[in-house]
Amino acid sequence: MSMPQDRAPPRADERLPLLGRRALVVGGSGGIGAALAAALAARGADLVIHGGSSAQRLARALESARGAAARARAVAAQVSAMDSPAPASIEGFLLPLERPAEFLGRLPELGPIDLLAVAFGPFVQKPLAATTLADWERLALLDLALPGALASALLPSMCERGYGRVILFGGTRTDAIRAYATNAAYAAAKTGLAVLAKSLAAEGAERNVAAFLLCPGFVDTEYLSEGLRAELRGKAPRGRLVRPEEIGSFAADLAAADPCVASGALITLDGGLRL
Repeated sequence: MSMPQDRAPPRADERLPLLGRRALVVGGSGGIGAALAAALAARGADLVIHGGSSAQRLARALESARGAAARARAVAAQVSAMDSPAPASIEGFLLPLERPAEFLGRLPELGPIDLLAVAFGPFVQKPLAATTLADWERLALLDLALPGALASALLPSMCERGYGRVILFGGTRTDAIRAYATNAAYAAAKTGLAVLAKSLAAEGAERNVAAFLLCPGFVDTEYLSEGLRAELRGKAPRGRLVRPEEIGSFAADLAAADPCVASGALITLDGGLRL
């Protein structure tokens, strides 16, 4: 089989390095996922944003991404001698998830995907003795099997087109094997994503398909209660929680690099957290 030719999308300038690429952001309606979606849109990508249950959160994420895309295209048109790029295609859908098959069944209708980002994953905080079979099954399926199955499904077409990016998110301090007192099931699933990222990077290297795993620290999202926010600030470096926009921008820049020399990397984004 002959090697596929790299698809070269039109670019207004280097301000839009993802122009012509289509990204699927799973869990993109809030938190890190919404910030990443806006960052990808600001770099020129077309988007499909998945939301789990809240139509309001999804609408806000779509509005934010469309605004970021419009602003970036306007700036690119001003500084470039090329014609103004076409408006971004940014769409979304809601799908509550309990099994990976529910999402995989939707993939054919989404069209070609050049970039997969999985910012979705339930969290359970219990000691091992209190962690039930249902907890283990749900966390293993949605935190590990879901991103793995999506990557497996999309990898062949990415390789055929000669371009692909996979952005995975671990948990705090799941960049290595550690002991956990109250969230072992969650951490076990998230730690397994390191194997997935490195395997994708190795298998896709010859076809310009890259993958990496980001392990954020304590992130200041809308999902935190005020009490938990205050507790985490007390543990965070300099008392500062990481902003979702910082994570999203960092991930989008890594994904936009071509070639992606960070492929296979496990990257901790916690500001030097010590627990």
